[in-house]
Amino acid sequence: MTQNKNSYKTGIIIIGILFFIFGFVTWLNATLIPYLSTACELKQAWQGYLVTFAFYIAYFVMALPSSWVLRKTGYKNGMMLGLLVMAVGALLFIPAAMTRTYGLFLLGLFVMGTGLSVLQTASNPYVIELGAPESAAQRVSIMGICNKVAGAISPLILGSIMLKDMDSFQASLQAMSDLQRAEALDALAAKSIPPYIVIMASLVVLALFVRFSPLPQIEDPEEDESAAGGETHHKSIFSFPHLWIGILTLFLYVGVEVIAVDTIIGYGTSFGMSMDAAKVFPTYSMIAMIIGYIIGIICIPRYMSQERALTYCAVLGVIVSLLVVLCPTNVSIWLVSLLGLANSLMWPAIFPLAIYGLGRHTKTGSALLIMAIAGGALLPMLFGSIADAVGYQNAYWMTLPCYLFILYFAVAGHRVGIKHLYEHKA
Repeated sequence: MTQNKNSYKTGIIIIGILFFIFGFVTWLNATLIPYLSTACELKQAWQGYLVTFAFYIAYFVMALPSSWVLRKTGYKNGMMLGLLVMAVGALLFIPAAMTRTYGLFLLGLFVMGTGLSVLQTASNPYVIELGAPESAAQRVSIMGICNKVAGAISPLILGSIMLKDMDSFQASLQAMSDLQRAEALDALAAKSIPPYIVIMASLVVLALFVRFSPLPQIEDPEEDESAAGGETHHKSIFSFPHLWIGILTLFLYVGVEVIAVDTIIGYGTSFGMSMDAAKVFPTYSMIAMIIGYIIGIICIPRYMSQERALTYCAVLGVIVSLLVVLCPTNVSIWLVSLLGLANSLMWPAIFPLAIYGLGRHTKTGSALLIMAIAGGALLPMLFGSIADAVGYQNAYWMTLPCYLFILYFAVAGHRVGIKHLYEHKA
């Protein structure tokens, strides 16, 4: 693939804007969980994590259809379509808020996740194919900064609107009559309408921008038997065991990343921290991730390989997970935020390592990896159930085996079945 410098920069800038949108919308869930738990009067922790389930399960359901859509539309039109679908999901928040119907909020989140699955299926291989495979993690790290900067901003913005004075509001509910309580909760639910109108309008404008932008064309690896080191004798996607190990790795990684961000407000309030204090901790997690991405941009591949970066992050995840459950809660909550640093370079490393050598199967492999984002749907639900049974801090034990498996993929799993390609590259 050949790209001149201007078209390369154009592609990076436009996809960077899209990743900013990914982050802003995705990491709103950390605020939505406590907000909807109060507005919709949810009783148990696992019910709140239906927010993450509805959002992330869309990736599993829609990733393969998204791959089919992209074959029909191409990258640019597919990205536009994904943004418009997300706008429809944001629109559903208006009737959901007006009726205070939890199921309708969840439907809106599912539709937004559906649009994101199209965007992710297109944009991740696009970023990887924009340059040399060895520097793919560096480019994805740049996208990660765009994603996590938005993720750091969105809880602050939405938290200041939706969770403002939540502690006093929850206390006042106890003294209200049923009618007063219903009116107060209706007013709380209505707070979500203005920001989601803004989100909907922004998505429509961005869809039009992408449609008419000079987004450069890239060579479709599905059409090129030798792309990314692929080999013509591999007839089936099942011929690549490293891909399937990578899919499980990505499933576990997304699960622990979502747990580290979206459970932290609930963890803080569970041991007596005020909502006003707890609501900023997702932003601390995002800042830790941004620091990790900056390290990745500087160091990969100049000072360390993608494999080595993933190994360091997995080891850090193992160590911090142990400290989270062993330290006092007022220290432990800061360590949960530190998991953001451990998680930072995992997606940039896992994705290119998992699709390395797939050749014409790259697009299908990418769609299967996007399906693994369902880890963000299932593992937080499991966390919520464990937290209901044994408490939040003990529930964080479940992150330890996840990081251990990620460590295996970093050390050996990514080479299973294609070790000869790495020997040839060396």
